[in-house]
Amino acid sequence: MNRLTLERRQVWIYLAAIAAGLVLGSTQPGIGPHQETLLWPMLAVLLYTTFVQVPLLHVRAAFRDQRFVLAIMTGNFVLIPLTVLLILQWLPDDPALHLGVLLVLLAPCTDWFITFAQLGRGNTARAVAVTPLNLLAQLLLLPVYLWLMLPATDFSAALREEDMLPAALALIGLPLLATVFTEYWIEKNSGRSVWRGRLGWWPVPLLAVVVFLIAGAQVGAVRYAGLVLLTVLPVFVGSLLAAALIAHLLTRVLQLPMDSGRTLAFSLGTCNSFVVLPLALALPAGWETTAVIIVFQSLVELFGMVF
Repeated sequence: MNRLTLERRQVWIYLAAIAAGLVLGSTQPGIGPHQETLLWPMLAVLLYTTFVQVPLLHVRAAFRDQRFVLAIMTGNFVLIPLTVLLILQWLPDDPALHLGVLLVLLAPCTDWFITFAQLGRGNTARAVAVTPLNLLAQLLLLPVYLWLMLPATDFSAALREEDMLPAALALIGLPLLATVFTEYWIEKNSGRSVWRGRLGWWPVPLLAVVVFLIAGAQVGAVRYAGLVLLTVLPVFVGSLLAAALIAHLLTRVLQLPMDSGRTLAFSLGTCNSFVVLPLALALPAGWETTAVIIVFQSLVELFGMVF
């Protein structure tokens, strides 16, 4: 099996991992705390192997095609947030549900959107170039969006600084720092670039392990969230359709080449679910539904991307 075949089949791998996790969590409820303990280091390694695929040291390369950058920034950080804000008005008044939708839909993807752009005959070079810009922009803007779109009481109750900062530093900051050092090390010697390719095999199996651990540890939350997931399903499907429409309009207005337009569509339609997941898992008791919604969105998105 080559890497492209593995990535094409990833949605079925994740579904099998979730099913196995739910079965194990239901039959062996005492194993949940052990799975939660394993989850954090696995998430850190997953994010590291994911970030290594992002050329963080080459942000300037993104600006070579200014029309494409304008389309990416306008779509991901202006039009998609406005769409999400409109969607919130139609959702039940459930703070955990709102936070889950906001966290996942406001963070554009930096990993598998490149794979789908390649499979969908997009411009892979443009996808790779713009990825670090997407990552840096969302790290800066996501807290601002949450502050603007969540009621003040929900924002302060859920996103407590004493919970969020340790999780963000340990599970996002440290992998990012390790990635920068890794990229410096790789670029010192062209022969070391093989390591980026080897690490590129790991995100899919590591993500399968992560969703397996989440399903097992959060089996109670999954059962509780059943009706909630049915509520957000049309929201996530609708967001994919909105992303495709926005990409089509931006492509025509900015007169982008067809392959760049396809790449734009995949960027707008995919989310950084497992970068924001550590933040959801660090939420206080009573907000468990948020993490379940994020995992669920990633599955809906994967089916949408395959379609």
